[in-house]
Amino acid sequence: MKELTLTNKVQTQEDKDRQQELIESGEVPEHIAIIMDGNGRWAKSKGSIRLHGHKVGVDSVRDITEACAQIGVKYLTLYAFSTENWGRPSTEVRGLMRILVSSLRKEADNLHENNIRLVTIGQVDRFPKDCQTELTEAIDLTKDNSRLQLCLALSYSGRWDITEAVKKIANHVKEGRLDPDLINDQMISDHLSTANVPDPDLIIRTSGEYRISNFLLWQLAYSELYITKLYWPDFRRNELYEAIRSFQKRDRRFGKIALSKDETGVDSRLLKK
Repeated sequence: MKELTLTNKVQTQEDKDRQQELIESGEVPEHIAIIMDGNGRWAKSKGSIRLHGHKVGVDSVRDITEACAQIGVKYLTLYAFSTENWGRPSTEVRGLMRILVSSLRKEADNLHENNIRLVTIGQVDRFPKDCQTELTEAIDLTKDNSRLQLCLALSYSGRWDITEAVKKIANHVKEGRLDPDLINDQMISDHLSTANVPDPDLIIRTSGEYRISNFLLWQLAYSELYITKLYWPDFRRNELYEAIRSFQKRDRRFGKIALSKDETGVDSRLLKK
């Protein structure tokens, strides 16, 4: 398989060994979702403006995307811009839009060459036309790629996602095409913006905040959480590996109880989720 080149850096043998050890030590999450927090505080700690933190944060996106693809993660969802972020100062919002446009222009071909598919969830129609155009072109260019699906959550909120799903289902009922008694969890999942994508196995939040911040509220029901005090611009692949190691030590029971060796005849550590 072609070596990834998103960061334009030659992967060291040490990093290859770390990745191989990670792959051999346990389950690699199929879907990782990340709340990328702390860009502004990182910039402030450096005596710089908030937009500088957002720009450096793009380097973290590039590094984490590359590492995820290298170790076999199939879905990476990044909380890039929430609906609440529209309430930030207009100068910062405009700066974020410029960063998004310039990043897409620089990275679209790179993503395509490395077999990475770009998709989005959220109210993208609220973005400026130039942003929408760049997103549409990048999405169309990479639509047939299969190594990793990189999903940007843009103008997204979990409550919005659920509300829109309920509206769609309610419309089916109104039109007489659906019996309300047939509505279940799976039907709601099938009407979310993440339909046909497995729920996240692992959610990572940077900056040390212990909250979900309206991100993938339905989908995170049984996701494992990993909180790091690092701000997003400082979060790179080595910290990602630590998050995955933590994930591999978890006992994922999905609301059930773990059976002992006496009850199953096998060591419970050998039981799969």
